[in-house]
Amino acid sequence: MRLSLDKAETILKMLVEGCSIRSIERLTEVHRDTILKLLVLAGERCEKLMGHLIVNVPVRFVQADEVWQYLYCKERNRPMGRENDATIGDFYCFVAIDQESKLVLNFALGKRNQATTNAFIEGLRAATSRQWYQLTTDGFQPYIQAIDSTLSDRVDYGMLIKTYAAPQEGETRYSPPEVVDTTKKAILGDPDPAKICTSHIERQNLTMRMQIRRMTRLTNAFSRKFENHWAALCLHFAWYNFVRVHRTLRVTPAMEAGIADHIWTVRELIEAR
Repeated sequence: MRLSLDKAETILKMLVEGCSIRSIERLTEVHRDTILKLLVLAGERCEKLMGHLIVNVPVRFVQADEVWQYLYCKERNRPMGRENDATIGDFYCFVAIDQESKLVLNFALGKRNQATTNAFIEGLRAATSRQWYQLTTDGFQPYIQAIDSTLSDRVDYGMLIKTYAAPQEGETRYSPPEVVDTTKKAILGDPDPAKICTSHIERQNLTMRMQIRRMTRLTNAFSRKFENHWAALCLHFAWYNFVRVHRTLRVTPAMEAGIADHIWTVRELIEAR
């Protein structure tokens, strides 16, 4: 790209801090198409970087969850002629995190179905070592088949199943559902009931909503192309793992997990080969 490295670094810092494409365009005087090209390029490099470094990581407790988002339009608002277009509509980002180091081990973007779940769990297997660990998910049923066929040789697996109350009279459709009960269920092996928990991954979901502008709820910020959205996720998770100092750890998750020896800069992310 003809963009200077200093300018590119500034733009990427603004992207990972939750700025929109249009606001970055106004502040930096760089055209939005150039910003998107930079995002895709940085996303490709971050994807390769994490695929190279986050492998065979020893873990003890892992949590996984899926976060809703949409591309181009919401599922119920599909335009005529694109009813069967698999590149638009509702999507889910599946994320797995190490409870102790807060390292994001793997993520996948796709429909909330068995195929995406299988791909996500296969990626989690590559990211974790053969050391036995405990895995917790929510009550999404496709996890059972995927984990049983892919991770049964190395995990104790438990589900945290939440029961939600029916909407009360006067509640708006944006009101958060009330959790009235939770059930801990052992699925594979002998998981420790005290460690069947999804609190850490749900906090990670909030971080994603806050730092990735195109995932901010109840705004006009959303992705129109799968390529751009995937690049934004890759950039975010690489930044989260290697650059952002976790407040409770006082180091980055990658340093806590032992796969980095210093706090990376954004420039190191885009220069990594």
